[in-house]
Amino acid sequence: MANIGYIQLVRHCNQYCRFCSNPETEFMLDTETARRQIDDFVARGYFGIILTGGEPSLSPHVPEVTRYALSKGLHVRMITNGSKIAEPETLRRFVDAGLKHYHVSIHSCRPELEDFLTGIKGSHEKAMAALANLGRVQGEGVAVVINTVINSFNADHLDRTVAFFIKNFPFIRHFVWNNLDPSMGRAETNRDTAPRLRAFEVSLSRAMALLARSGRTFRVERVPLCFMTEYAHYSTETRKIVKGEERMVHFLDEKGTIRQTDFEHRKVDVCRQCSLDSICGGLFELGDWYDPSELAPVFVPKAPIVAKVLAEAD
Repeated sequence: MANIGYIQLVRHCNQYCRFCSNPETEFMLDTETARRQIDDFVARGYFGIILTGGEPSLSPHVPEVTRYALSKGLHVRMITNGSKIAEPETLRRFVDAGLKHYHVSIHSCRPELEDFLTGIKGSHEKAMAALANLGRVQGEGVAVVINTVINSFNADHLDRTVAFFIKNFPFIRHFVWNNLDPSMGRAETNRDTAPRLRAFEVSLSRAMALLARSGRTFRVERVPLCFMTEYAHYSTETRKIVKGEERMVHFLDEKGTIRQTDFEHRKVDVCRQCSLDSICGGLFELGDWYDPSELAPVFVPKAPIVAKVLAEAD
């Protein structure tokens, strides 16, 4: 198992994404609390931590938290919108502290759409600058992942966004898609941002095929397996179900600490007829936003999918 914990360093952000599920608060994690959380992850046998927010790069404690986690044997990653590491001196501080794994959140290859989704004019330009800076430190063992929230505005061109990154930033070898959670935060207000499953089915399929052909890897979260049967072993929920993993998040709000061991969301009757039911996460917010009639059983062997998941290290 490769359990990875999440630590929210801050809850403020320099963007205003339409689908943010972690609305801003005044809270900021102090280093003493961060050390306690890191020690707890070590005691639980976790593989690593992900620094998140808000926008975690706004915390002054990133280098110190990184160094402490590394000293305890943990792998360290950060999810960022890229705005701060667009500054070479900021990226240098982070890399020198040992932070060498970056998940950069970019949701479209179209500059005007990226700026619209993030609520900040120029955010696409800064994200591109961040990727260019990350490209310059590839010789230091830095890994870069593109994180994309699937929403109604980018649902038709996920594949074209992937093609853009492959062409312009070929050092990026891994991609992560998160289907939008419409149940909280700004997405609950901006209901036009949540997609229908069929809206992204074709472009997601093309994007996954493109990455597979190029030898790259990816993960898909909150998408039921009937929409990604050929690539079921890349489902985040399926991988955690098969491997028996857990996920713990230290929030900076009233949610506190949440330890998740069950990765199955809501399902409908036809799901029980599906050959992949026992390893499928179902669909988040089924019936409250996503249409249950879009789900359908598939009848493919489960064993080869399980074998692929177990054969991969993470």
